[in-house]
Amino acid sequence: MTRRVMITCALTGGAQLSDKGKHVPVTPEQIANDGIAAVKAGAAVVHIHVRDPATGRPSMELALYREVVERLRASGLDMLINLTTGPGARHMPRLDDPKVSQDGSAPQTPDFRTQHVVELVPDICSLDVATMNFGEASIVNLPSHVRHMAKTIVATGVKPELEVFDVGHVWLASELTRRGELPENPVFQFCLGIPWGAPATVEALLLMKSMIPPGSVWSAFGISRNQMPMVAQAALLGGHVRVGLEDNLFVREGELAQGNAPLVERAVAILESLEMKPATPDEAREILSLGEARA
Repeated sequence: MTRRVMITCALTGGAQLSDKGKHVPVTPEQIANDGIAAVKAGAAVVHIHVRDPATGRPSMELALYREVVERLRASGLDMLINLTTGPGARHMPRLDDPKVSQDGSAPQTPDFRTQHVVELVPDICSLDVATMNFGEASIVNLPSHVRHMAKTIVATGVKPELEVFDVGHVWLASELTRRGELPENPVFQFCLGIPWGAPATVEALLLMKSMIPPGSVWSAFGISRNQMPMVAQAALLGGHVRVGLEDNLFVREGELAQGNAPLVERAVAILESLEMKPATPDEAREILSLGEARA
């Protein structure tokens, strides 16, 4: 029987846009339209950050999340909505005053970081289990914050997707699951190739896969030029996959992807070359042990 592989499309991300980011959706309308195109191309899940429509800078505004989600739901197209809870953890302390961030980042409380999940009740949401160097900045997710956010997310009826960027994050998430502080049958997203986390290699992927609790669902992605190779590797090792402009701007070497749909189409082609098929949204709900589609 042909294996069904769940494709997540990460539409816009939370990093500053470079001069190569001209096809990254920015406004709520653009993000929603790109999500719809990605689903039509074969994605079952859309992973959503939001941006300031005027500047393109990353944002945490509830009203922007609300507009994106409402547009997606109004489309009538079946899909799973995955809202990020990653923003609000970035800090880059100044050398002369570590209480102040060099780049203006303002770490937020766990309740602020999950307010849009409580208000909008997506199918799933990301939950970073990561304190790490992230380029020249730091991402701070203390275990106490992760527990608090997980409790809020689960109480809302949403399933957390555990984003892990390194081996220690898998260890922590597995231990929190064992203690009952994260849901049984967890969903892991292995985030590979982000400086300075786990590299986008088969060896790193195999090690992280070997550490997750029995009954877990897992997916993986690599950033930049490793995006499509990791689609093949994750699928071959029994996992699910993620693509999108959050993680990679090129559909092939030297050619910018003109939206998210071309990246999904390439992932579908890779899966089909391996005698696999993209999961439908209903099949993705079954894979993730979710209930009925959200209205």
